[in-house]
Amino acid sequence: MAIKLNKSNLDKLPTDIKSLAYSQSDLSAGILHFGVGNFHRSHQAVYLNSLFNKGLDHNWAIVGSGVLQSDEKMRVLLQEQDFLTTVVEQSSSKSSALITGAMIDYLSPNSPEKIIEKLVDPSIRIVSLTITEGGYFINSATSLFDDKHDAIIYDSLNPSNPKTVFGLILAGLKKRKELGIAPFTVMSCDNIPHNGKVTCDSLAGLAKLSDEEFSLWIKEKVAFPNGMVDRITPATTNREKELLISDFGIEDNWPVFCEDFTQWVLEDNFPNGRPALEKVGVQFVEDVTPYEHMKIRILNGGHAVIAYLGGLLDIKFAHEAMENSLILGFFKKIQENEIIPVLPPVPNTDLNEYGKTIESRFSNPKIADTIVRLCYDGSNRQPKFIIPSIADCIEKNIDMEGLSLVCALWCKYCYGQTENGTKIESNDPNWERLNKTAIAAKNNPLVWIEMEDIYGEVGKNKIFQENFTLALNSLWSKGVSSTIQEYLNK
Repeated sequence: MAIKLNKSNLDKLPTDIKSLAYSQSDLSAGILHFGVGNFHRSHQAVYLNSLFNKGLDHNWAIVGSGVLQSDEKMRVLLQEQDFLTTVVEQSSSKSSALITGAMIDYLSPNSPEKIIEKLVDPSIRIVSLTITEGGYFINSATSLFDDKHDAIIYDSLNPSNPKTVFGLILAGLKKRKELGIAPFTVMSCDNIPHNGKVTCDSLAGLAKLSDEEFSLWIKEKVAFPNGMVDRITPATTNREKELLISDFGIEDNWPVFCEDFTQWVLEDNFPNGRPALEKVGVQFVEDVTPYEHMKIRILNGGHAVIAYLGGLLDIKFAHEAMENSLILGFFKKIQENEIIPVLPPVPNTDLNEYGKTIESRFSNPKIADTIVRLCYDGSNRQPKFIIPSIADCIEKNIDMEGLSLVCALWCKYCYGQTENGTKIESNDPNWERLNKTAIAAKNNPLVWIEMEDIYGEVGKNKIFQENFTLALNSLWSKGVSSTIQEYLNK
């Protein structure tokens, strides 16, 4: 019979489970984290858990929070098990499980006043975020803060009763400023180039709408370190819950399954202090830019390369896509010819070897990362993961036929039907618009890349326009497999 995960059952767990080497009662909060999803629990929380297991920095525990009703669901489920999480780390040949207890509380999104109160607490010295790429209110084409968004307008008019993460953070910072409490560091853990700068732009941009002086204070006094985060972490389904019971004898309301690889590179900009994360493998560097370019272009861009092709061919999992010779060939050719050649060098890193590592990670059958997840939110991800590589190819006069084909595959995916005629369900916050535009693009391809908020100046480039038009027309006239094979034969 499976053992229910909670504090009182920790000593009853099987001996092959790595449990806590500390007591949660000995921890105190130093970090408030917005967005307690699977990635946060497989990444930041695991690093902190490792640090606590070493007997270090027990005053840097996490208090979770959020603004969505899905956050409330997570809070209730985790509270039932004393905020413990089972993390199953998987290589292609083995799996191991560990219990993490780095989070000691979780504030309800339905109680913004309690969140603000915690943000004002001097013990909170870092506020961290995993709110997804689309959560920063940034115009995809211009990379500038979108001050016209309805939620942002609301928060600018109601600063004492905010609805967004940034509105809550602003309210907390303003009270700290009034009370003479040093500001906390704001640390983004999302897959966005220069995520610290983007976070600063969003926070200062919202403040500027109601208080320009406060906006300037934020830019001058609040630290926003840039960081690169990496660990493939699929969504949790009943499959993972059942595997945890059958393989490890643990019943967990929301376990996390992830790959055994993990990486975190951070700029060391924490004026109000930080945990000694370098002692558990975090790389602290002066400039994270080359690392984030490498990861976002090769890994996240690579996900986009296989995702829409896999989706159109009715493939369910990423590792199954990598077993398909067309998809594997497509992935390799684009990486070698169009993505890696435009990347700047990365200290002590061979980019081609890194690309091979990514190929191996995508091929891991234990992860069961779904193609649907990889296809999600292309309207926010494509401008960050694919279009910058196209822009660099244009600038360096490098052929970008393959990347143009990736954009055409995304367009055809948004048409809403696989090659076998299966309906593709809504898979983007902007699905209605994308679907309508993709339907129009079947006969007029350029309407797709005329979405300026997504493609920006790249969409106006004549060579890209020609490549995209040829690619989309071929996908419709010759079919997906034949189009990809023709590309690989060149």
